[in-house]
Amino acid sequence: MVLSRAASESDVSIHSTFASRYVRSAVPRFRMPEQSIPKEAAYQIINDELMLDGNPRLNLASFVTTWMEPECDRLIMSAINKNYVDMDEYPVTTELQNRCVNMIAHLFNAPLGDSEAAVGVGTVGSSEAIMLAGLAFKRRWQNKMRAQGKPCDKPNIVTGANVQVCWEKFARYFEVELKEVKLRDGYYVMDPEKAVEMVDENTICVAAILGSTLNGEFEDVKLLNDLLTQKNQQTGWDTPIHVDAASGGFIAPFLYPELEWDFRVPLVKSINVSGHKYGLVYAGIGWVIWRSKEDLPEELVFHINYLGADQPTFTLNFSKGSSQVIAQYYQLIRLGLEGYRNIMENCQENATVLRDGLVSTGRFKVVSKEKGVPLVAFSLVDRSRHDEFEVSEYLRRFGWIVPAYTMPPDAQHVKVLRVVIREDFSRTLAERLVLDIQKVLHDLDALPSKFLLLAGDSAKPPEKSLVPEDNGVIVLKKSDVERQREVARAWKKFVIAHKRNGVC
Repeated sequence: MVLSRAASESDVSIHSTFASRYVRSAVPRFRMPEQSIPKEAAYQIINDELMLDGNPRLNLASFVTTWMEPECDRLIMSAINKNYVDMDEYPVTTELQNRCVNMIAHLFNAPLGDSEAAVGVGTVGSSEAIMLAGLAFKRRWQNKMRAQGKPCDKPNIVTGANVQVCWEKFARYFEVELKEVKLRDGYYVMDPEKAVEMVDENTICVAAILGSTLNGEFEDVKLLNDLLTQKNQQTGWDTPIHVDAASGGFIAPFLYPELEWDFRVPLVKSINVSGHKYGLVYAGIGWVIWRSKEDLPEELVFHINYLGADQPTFTLNFSKGSSQVIAQYYQLIRLGLEGYRNIMENCQENATVLRDGLVSTGRFKVVSKEKGVPLVAFSLVDRSRHDEFEVSEYLRRFGWIVPAYTMPPDAQHVKVLRVVIREDFSRTLAERLVLDIQKVLHDLDALPSKFLLLAGDSAKPPEKSLVPEDNGVIVLKKSDVERQREVARAWKKFVIAHKRNGVC
């Protein structure tokens, strides 16, 4: 005879998670709960909230890698409990980082001897890499000015207004004046001539962007070098160049190998690149490479006797995971030059498919350049009724995350939509996106312009007003109230027309 018993209330492990009390009562948001809950319930509560996040694969706003091979995923998980900073305990991980630094340095044509090791470090991203490079430039400039008996309390750095916000952070955090070259209509990157004009004796470096986040365009590092060399010769200064290759550092060597932007250019002293962008690694890895040891002041490097061995370190943080370093090494040896070249060419071809599809609609003009980061930045030809922000908002109905933004000064009047083409964005998705954009435009065309409400007088008019025209004809004008009602009726009609019955 088989005996059975009823489960007690405390035996929560055999209950369905959704039948338990743990998912029927709210968990405190900003305070730790008094009591523990089962692991299954904790997982389900968090997982349910995360379902409301966007789909990373359809997040076309981001340059960051959203897909890696399963084999690399397994390596990442196997190393997720390794603290990278424990170099004596994890010497192989440290060796893999050193190999990555040297591979990237050779990719950027660093002038290294046969047995000479490259100078560089892995970071959590290009933001940290830029902070470190900026600190090196500032310290070298301070040392030079002190040696000449000159004041060194007012350093500045010259960039374009199109730089990423991390440059503004560096300037503010480390007390460096940021001198920005303004943009202009049709020219959305730093003008080398204007940049060199802004250089003075207190300029620690000029920062050039290889792949603007606004439109993907490469700035002309070679021209900047030539102009800056002339100014240095005329003034006796030695103002150097840093290249922010966060987006373009893993693109230019494979798509445009003849382009001179890296250490082949004499004044380029350091380069940063994001491994988690077109280095094809998940978020959390960046690199900064210096031309030589002389370009990284020794006083910035710490030597720590921790956990049994001397550890030279130049970072803004201490502990960090090892997984992304291992993942970068996996990609470098797995893909090699051939694999990276194939992926970048594929991204470029898919960008062309999307660009051609958008142009064929007759509704958009492309503001990005074909030579640069594989992305498509585009604007509406006619925005008298609707603008790019409405297109961006409506695309979310299809799951697409496509950002809309205005250009920096002095091109603030230019509104742009941008689609970043990553490795996992296929031609099929590019064609699908064009179709969905056409559907969005069709839906928006069926609506009254949102600018109607902005056209009226700020003062409250009567319900209807008779306004004489130049030809003497009296015309009945609609009031703001009537226009609002018209918009409301149109929206109601639109919602009813698109309503679906049943379960999606």
